[in-house]
Amino acid sequence: MFKHILLPVDGSSTASLAVTKALAMAKAFGSKVTALYVLDPYPFASAGPDFAFGQAQYLSAVNTEAEQALKEVAEAFAAEGVTVDTVTVDAYAVWKGIIDTSDEVGADVIVMGSHGRRGVEKLMLGSVAQRVVSHAHNSVLIVHHGAKAAA
Repeated sequence: MFKHILLPVDGSSTASLAVTKALAMAKAFGSKVTALYVLDPYPFASAGPDFAFGQAQYLSAVNTEAEQALKEVAEAFAAEGVTVDTVTVDAYAVWKGIIDTSDEVGADVIVMGSHGRRGVEKLMLGSVAQRVVSHAHNSVLIVHHGAKAAA
């Protein structure tokens, strides 16, 4: 049913739930899986040149975070005997990086976690999941904190 799953991760607990769902789906359908970490390399774009040192520290930290998150995904899949490709991309908007990567790898489903933000927090921080659902050209499975992990 699903030949290629795109699995965006960010190291969060909801991403871990999505990893569990994607792993179960990959085993059930024999799907290819691409795990994705989207880096925003421009968080200081409007801050000016005074923040160059801060940006270098940020880039180092976020690259380390990406490597760790993808390593954990690869280990989880390897423990179950399932192959996963891992990729890191730069994108000014995380949702756009997910959509573009989905199109590039030919994924037919995106499995991702949602933090379930509501109210002012959602208004201020936005919702990556909501934007992915709105712009995706394929199916999207959103996993929430309340979801039970697949066995």
